[in-house]
Amino acid sequence: MLLQPFQVRAVRVLEGYWDRWPVTAGFAGLLMEWQRRRGQTLADRADVAADAGPDALRVAADASRRLGAGPPQDVLLPTALGNALRAGELSAGERYGLTTLASWPRIYPQVSASLAQALGSARDMLDTAVNLCHAFLACAAVMAAACYDEPGQWWLVALALVMAAVAYKGAVVGAQSYAGLMHVVYDLHRFDLVEALHHPLPDHDGEWALFQRLSDRFAGRRVNLPYAHGSSRPDDTDGPAQPEKV
Repeated sequence: MLLQPFQVRAVRVLEGYWDRWPVTAGFAGLLMEWQRRRGQTLADRADVAADAGPDALRVAADASRRLGAGPPQDVLLPTALGNALRAGELSAGERYGLTTLASWPRIYPQVSASLAQALGSARDMLDTAVNLCHAFLACAAVMAAACYDEPGQWWLVALALVMAAVAYKGAVVGAQSYAGLMHVVYDLHRFDLVEALHHPLPDHDGEWALFQRLSDRFAGRRVNLPYAHGSSRPDDTDGPAQPEKV
């Protein structure tokens, strides 16, 4: 219960937001360079000729899928978990002109019950895996201190580290599922957000412009947008509404 308010911070630690600490900033730079080289390797694998063999095409398709699941090279984070989440945070709403991080708290209340349940399940899986990873790392540290003079028990430390790695991989899978569901939210409910904000629905040509202006408003900039309040109010031409006779 004491640690529950720090759940977001626990996830961010594994995402790789380490620049604020001088000790970890240099290590973060090394991991980001490794992530860039890994991305370049995947790009090289994905670049094959159209008449290549079936095995080469299969490897290229897998590399393209893995590249598409990550963020652009200029916004990479040091860890796989951070890049899995950032891919959703920087592309789910941006495909329609909406800034995801600013619009997500506003569009989330509009999702359907089934989609909200799927989002909650993916988020629970992510949080559980992150908590297990931290717990196994803590166990490894405690057991290393307890067994420093008992080499025969060091396998416990190795086992805890292996379990932490498995939990971290589970967190990455959960993050990828959550990022995919974020895309679905904007695919299905972006116009529900417009209606909830009481703006007229755009046509195909005006959709991008409207969502960009909404993003400007979410960022605190002054934007002039028309309102459409629907027909829930009584018609003013008929005068004030009269109470029903009983």
